[in-house]
Amino acid sequence: MASRAHRPERRQEPLSRERIVSAAVELLDTVGEGGLTFRALAERLATGPGAIYWHLSGKAELLGAATDAVVTTTLTDDDTDATPQEAIRALALGVFDALDAHPWIGAYLARSPGRSTMLRVFERIGRQVQALDVPAAAQFTAASALLNYILGVAGQNAANAVNARTVQPNTDRTEFLDAVATAWAELDPDEYAFTRSVTDQLREHDDRAEFLAGIDLILAGLTARR
Repeated sequence: MASRAHRPERRQEPLSRERIVSAAVELLDTVGEGGLTFRALAERLATGPGAIYWHLSGKAELLGAATDAVVTTTLTDDDTDATPQEAIRALALGVFDALDAHPWIGAYLARSPGRSTMLRVFERIGRQVQALDVPAAAQFTAASALLNYILGVAGQNAANAVNARTVQPNTDRTEFLDAVATAWAELDPDEYAFTRSVTDQLREHDDRAEFLAGIDLILAGLTARR
C-alpha cells in the first residue's frame, strides 16, 4: 500500500466571489433562476453553502452579481472612434446577444431597474444621445426610449426562445415561426387584416436584423428632430 506521503493531492481552486459568480452564471444558463439555490451552487463548487454565504449575502445579491458579470462585458469595448449611431448600435447588439445567451437576465433587470448595471447602460446611451446633439430637454426621453426598446425587445426575444423550447422542445426556430405564421394566416381576415398580411415576413425575418432596424428607426427620428 502506498504511503500517504506519496499520494498525489488534489488542489482545489480557492473559493472566491468571482468563482462563485461564474458558477452561478453557468447554473442559471442550465436550470434558470428557479433552479439557482445555494445548495445547488455549493454542490457545483464542491463546498458548503456556508462558504458561499461568506462572500454573498443571499440569492438576490448573487443574481445581481451574475447579471453584472454578464452585462458588464458589453460595456468594455472602446467606441471612441465610432459615430454616436455606431456606438449605440454596438451597445444595443451587445445587450441583445447577452440576453439571448442568458435569458434569465431580462426578467431580473425588468424588476431591478435601479441596479448599477442598468444605470451604466443608461449612461452609455445618454452620452451618445448628447453626442447626437439632441436638445437637452429631449435627452432624457430619447435615452429612456432607447433603453426601454433595447431591454424590452432583447428580453422578449430571449423569452420567446425559452417559450419555443418549452412548448415544442424538438422544434427549431424556423419550424416554430412557421407554425405561428400558419396560425396567424387562419385568423379572422376582418379583425386581423394587418397581422394576416405580414405572416410571410414573420416566417422569414431575422430577430437580430429586426432589432437593429428598430434601433435605426429611433435614431432616424432623433436625427430628424435635431
